[in-house]
Amino acid sequence: SMASPALLMRVVASAYSVAEKAATIVRNVMSAGDLGIVEKAGPNDLQTKADRLVQMSICASLARKFPKVTIIGEEELPTDDVTEDLIEDGHCEEILKKPCPAQYTGIKEEELVIWVDPLDGTKEYTEGLLDHVTVLIGIAYGGKAIAGVINQPYYNYEAGANAVLGRTIWGVLGMGAFGFQLTEAPAGKHIVVTTRSHSSALVNECITALNPDTVIRVGGAGNKIIQLIEGKASAYVFASPGCKKWDTCAPEAILHAVGGKITDIRGNPFQYNKEVKHMNSAGVLATLRNYDYYASRIPNTVKESLVP
Repeated sequence: SMASPALLMRVVASAYSVAEKAATIVRNVMSAGDLGIVEKAGPNDLQTKADRLVQMSICASLARKFPKVTIIGEEELPTDDVTEDLIEDGHCEEILKKPCPAQYTGIKEEELVIWVDPLDGTKEYTEGLLDHVTVLIGIAYGGKAIAGVINQPYYNYEAGANAVLGRTIWGVLGMGAFGFQLTEAPAGKHIVVTTRSHSSALVNECITALNPDTVIRVGGAGNKIIQLIEGKASAYVFASPGCKKWDTCAPEAILHAVGGKITDIRGNPFQYNKEVKHMNSAGVLATLRNYDYYASRIPNTVKESLVP
């Protein structure tokens, strides 16, 4: 008989189905028309009914299957009132069929930390910029992002009434990433993707120093990493605190699985163990290729202004 799939592959296969359920919830809340918006820290820090329902769905569904895994979600929510209709019990068969990379075959449940952003790009969601929105489930082991799932609930939403909405991208270090067409940005072009709603003098100073051909301003960390892996941008640069571990864990795993690199603005890797502080206070620098080119051009004044 076949050995049963390794824990990591079971977690990723479940996270895939859980993310698809999450996308359905996101679309249903939007089509029902009452977003239930709450301001958290201010007008750029919003929470909607979709953030709340999706986080409950993801965390409860994964906790039920993997009770010893640590799950950390963006929203502060009660965990006891999750209705059965929010639970997703399925998994992606195709993922279970793939062999687990050897270095991860012995992982135990209590060694995994799952970082969840139920709705990355909430502000854009409330403004109808639906292609910016992603659901992020990142899986960490030994403090490192090793696997991730990114769902885009509205992928293809401008393709007409009969288009199939949404897609799920997933990846595991040592295996690769799937669900999209890996593409490199045009050679010799410096296309920088950065924040849309959290601009500052420092953010702009850093971008100017890179002398980019083009600057793309979009919402969502998941969305920005997708710009890199699909060749629409050559670097993701955010010289500001504000990004959190649940924003970067899933995108990092997928980017690293295809040979890219993400660090803070000072070049330090992110840590994802359960005790770590949630804020990525020294910003973000990410590329699919040519990381060193961009890293070498970040001004020291910018680095000194951002303390990890």
